[in-house]
Amino acid sequence: MSSVVADSPVSPAPSRVHEAFEWIRSERIESLNLVVEEYRHRVTGAVHYHLAADKAENVFLVALRTVPMDSTGVAHILEHTALCGSRHYPVRDPFFMMIRRSLNTFMNAFTSSDWTAYPFASQNRKDFFNLMDVYLDAVFYSRLDRLDFAQEGHRVEFAEPDNPETDLVFKGVVFNEMKGAMSSPASTLWQTFTRYLFPTTTYHYNSGGDPECIPDLTYEQLKDFYRTHYHPSNAVFMTFGDIPAHEHHARIHDKALSAFEKLDVHIAVGDEKRYHAPVYVQESYACDEPGEVGDKTHLVMGWLLGPSINLKEQLEAHLLEGVLLDDSASPLRRALETTDLGSAPSPLCGLEASNREMSFVCGLEGSRPEHTRALEKLVLDVLEEVAEKGIEKSRVEAVLHQLELSQREIAGDGYPYGLQLILEGLSCATHRGDPVALLNLDPVLDELRELIQDPGYIPRLVRELLLDNMHRVHVTLVPDQALSARRDAAEAKRLADMKARMSDADKQAVVEQAKALAERQAQEDDPSILPKVGLEDIPAEMHIASGEQEDVAGVPVAFYPQGTNGLVYQQVVADLPALDDALLDVFPYYTYSLSQLGCGGRDYLETQILQSSVSGGVSASSSMRGAVDDEQRLKGFFVLSGKALARNHAALGKLMRDTLEAPRFDEYDRIRDLVAQQRAQREQSVTGNGHGLAMLAASSGMSPGAALSHRLRGLAGIRSLKSLDDSFDDPEQVKAFAGRLEALHEQVHQAPRQFLLVSEGERRRQVLEELEQAWARALPSADSFAHFAPAAVNARVRDAWITNTQVNFCAKAYKTVPVEHPDAAALAVLSGFLRNGYLHRAIREQGGAYGGGASHDSDNATFRFFSYRDPRLGETLDDFDRAVQWLVEEKHEWRLLEEAILGVISSIDKPASPAGEARDAFFSALHGRTPEQRQKVRRRILDVTLDDLRRVGETYLRPELASVAVIASPASEDACRELGLDIQHL
Repeated sequence: MSSVVADSPVSPAPSRVHEAFEWIRSERIESLNLVVEEYRHRVTGAVHYHLAADKAENVFLVALRTVPMDSTGVAHILEHTALCGSRHYPVRDPFFMMIRRSLNTFMNAFTSSDWTAYPFASQNRKDFFNLMDVYLDAVFYSRLDRLDFAQEGHRVEFAEPDNPETDLVFKGVVFNEMKGAMSSPASTLWQTFTRYLFPTTTYHYNSGGDPECIPDLTYEQLKDFYRTHYHPSNAVFMTFGDIPAHEHHARIHDKALSAFEKLDVHIAVGDEKRYHAPVYVQESYACDEPGEVGDKTHLVMGWLLGPSINLKEQLEAHLLEGVLLDDSASPLRRALETTDLGSAPSPLCGLEASNREMSFVCGLEGSRPEHTRALEKLVLDVLEEVAEKGIEKSRVEAVLHQLELSQREIAGDGYPYGLQLILEGLSCATHRGDPVALLNLDPVLDELRELIQDPGYIPRLVRELLLDNMHRVHVTLVPDQALSARRDAAEAKRLADMKARMSDADKQAVVEQAKALAERQAQEDDPSILPKVGLEDIPAEMHIASGEQEDVAGVPVAFYPQGTNGLVYQQVVADLPALDDALLDVFPYYTYSLSQLGCGGRDYLETQILQSSVSGGVSASSSMRGAVDDEQRLKGFFVLSGKALARNHAALGKLMRDTLEAPRFDEYDRIRDLVAQQRAQREQSVTGNGHGLAMLAASSGMSPGAALSHRLRGLAGIRSLKSLDDSFDDPEQVKAFAGRLEALHEQVHQAPRQFLLVSEGERRRQVLEELEQAWARALPSADSFAHFAPAAVNARVRDAWITNTQVNFCAKAYKTVPVEHPDAAALAVLSGFLRNGYLHRAIREQGGAYGGGASHDSDNATFRFFSYRDPRLGETLDDFDRAVQWLVEEKHEWRLLEEAILGVISSIDKPASPAGEARDAFFSALHGRTPEQRQKVRRRILDVTLDDLRRVGETYLRPELASVAVIASPASEDACRELGLDIQHL
């Protein structure tokens, strides 16, 4: 698409260019309000893309093309091990040590299917360059100590490390991480699908590592992979923010690249060999749930498409994905949602555009193996109909509208905005495409607008990319209730055979390695080797967005002027009414389904079409928080949210009004489908968010907010959702449920309400007028209103939740104090203090869990310990207690306190998107967290002392007061009973 690049505005060369780098080009992207500059390092050939923007949150990323040709997880284990000490920073754990010594707004490392990246972000220049020094040294001068490989990757130890008579066991952080990851049926499905879609290239393998293959990786293989893949000649640098490129170059060259010559190795993913006929495969996944599993089969079919670096081909594939799958009115999604062949569309549905060659996938979950051919017919019939009859031009225009809106929106509520932009272009850059063209979508969107004027354009795409494309794979993934046991037996036999072959010297070597690793984990490194920021570098106050109070037809409106790049955000905020238990239990289904039903006289298909045409989505949610001085007094709000390009704000307001004024609770089949879809999504969340769900369960007896979180969106909520979905085999149950939804809606509809508007300041008058036009005649005027006020909660919990997982998630919770209490600040700091000083070493390094830590939830007055993807149970719960002992009994350096305070302040001060900052300020104030109150709490955090930490630990974290919740497998049920836990089956 050279024409696209030629049409883009070319910017002049920067005023200063570092002598070690060659400037290639600069291009302004108006829709993103930034300039992309491309450079090349003269000696090594390393590429650098700098996104020059007037943003103080600067972002750095260095990526290496990593193309493994097996499933040992070599790239993933190397990502971990590279961060365990380097030439200038020879400490055991510089990555986690720098997290504590920094004001970073983001620090991490990622292993993708064909690249490994090391990103960070900070608003503080000193901190930014500190982190850059450590990251550059870690990537290009890593020590790769054999013991770090054993800790992070894999090793064998005896069950009693110093007793060769006991059984051998596998250990390792990545080993346990991938056991957890592969507990998810969706992960198993994706790995199975790509293994057949890509028969010869790197995507055939599990880049994260298959737990059965990880122990095959040798230390020498790891070092060999590092030597070729972690060289500047194979690197891509990307930066974002207001630090000029020449400053980056000076640091990158002096600290890293100046010592390297060009490496004549070209690492790339080749073209995949193409099939000439569809491939059909059936495999199994581990399903440890008791009872009938006949309808738990996953069916997917997918096609291999063209290269992702061809911008026009990629945008055409995105367009086709949108036309077929964007919403419930899209023909393929509609067929998948309404068919009786399965319970919900597959989580794999959609376009995968980050690999070198793209893939398009669709399918079903909750199906049966015998439905494979029926699904194939269903999908091909839909595609054939689209190819024959075409698609209404308005539907195609709605997809382009969604692409334009996503291009314009300034995100940043998850990852930093600059990092999101970098990640959008990263795959293209690592495949030696043009990430600048990928970021500057406007020219190609204009071209696509021209192409869709031809009614035959979409039908041609359907035929070329899908119907006439024989590189198609069908995967039938069936549940196997004995697979986990067979895997465990195979692993036990492998270890037993390994031990049987060992000489006494071999056994002693295992004992010695375990001893050496334990000594290494116990050693205290000199932190002064690493750079740091201190409390003196912290700004005096946090930034809080400010708004202005308006009035529309007697209803309060908060208007926040923010730089939203042409978007308007509107929220309707209604007081939550008093609800009986029957209505409270349906509340999460109400918020999930409200905007996905028909409204205003339209059915849900027409409503979905309208939503896609005029908005970036409409959704319902709730906001509940305890009072600042009493966690037992819970305040709740219902929230209806929408966003749109400014030109569509008036239409958005009318759509939101219709959603609230006239929803269609008579669409029983739709309600049935939505509950099935919600069940599928919630069940998949357990292995990814198990620690969060365990913490909700452990703290559920400590406040009304915690109890409701567990009941409505936690493990208890997932169990209730499964029971509800199972009951819908009876159509009368669906009707009764719809009646409860409608009864709940009537109460919400009559509640007092207010509005939140976020847009650029110059649009203020316009958006307020549009709001009034949409809502003036649709505002409630209730004379009396009973507010939501659940009863106080005070109970201890000791539960074990049994589900389909290969690893555990452990949590312990203690009742504490709400945010206004003077001790709340010390408890917030204590969570980081315990994580940094004790839990990280005990839970992750020594225990082998992927993660562990602590947090204080001042909304619900609970202090929670947690572990994530953990091979242990009782030992981890004991480590939580030992952390408190360590706090109380040991003498601690002030440095550890400073690091913990830095972490809390960094989290508090982390910037969000323009709209996110406004929402945060508005809802915080709504719940009594005014700007003044928040600044006061922040000052208290800065004043916390070591004595404060010890005092609150002794006061609140007494083992006899703890509540416990774990998530474990059926094989661990007896162990949970021995711990005195009540068994709960999910």
